[in-house]
Amino acid sequence: MPFLVQWAITALSLWVASLIFRGLKFESTSALVVSALLLGLANALVKPLLIVLTLPLTLLTFGLFLLVINALMVLLVSALVRGFKVSGFWTAFFASIFVSILSIAVGSLVDSGTPETTIQMPSGGNWL
Repeated sequence: MPFLVQWAITALSLWVASLIFRGLKFESTSALVVSALLLGLANALVKPLLIVLTLPLTLLTFGLFLLVINALMVLLVSALVRGFKVSGFWTAFFASIFVSILSIAVGSLVDSGTPETTIQMPSGGNWL
């Protein structure tokens, strides 16, 4: 169930981003749904590999190169999905930042009740 919730949140975030950024277009709902699925898979499978391969550059830029990797993931998905168009790198760059922030915000509102998402305070002992 958490996978479906995250997929829906990603799809919602991509849809809102397409309303805000003129260079981000979906020709159909199916293109939006498939793009959300592939973006999740790309972030789970391809992104960690890119992070490892570009680790020196990421460290040199204090992690800011990760924003470029996020934009490349959006461009990769747009190249694979027919009906998902991104006008250029900068549109993908700012849209990926927006999608990430919106996904975090919406995801924090949706409580799945699993131990991974539930914050538990210590029941006793010292705090420091």
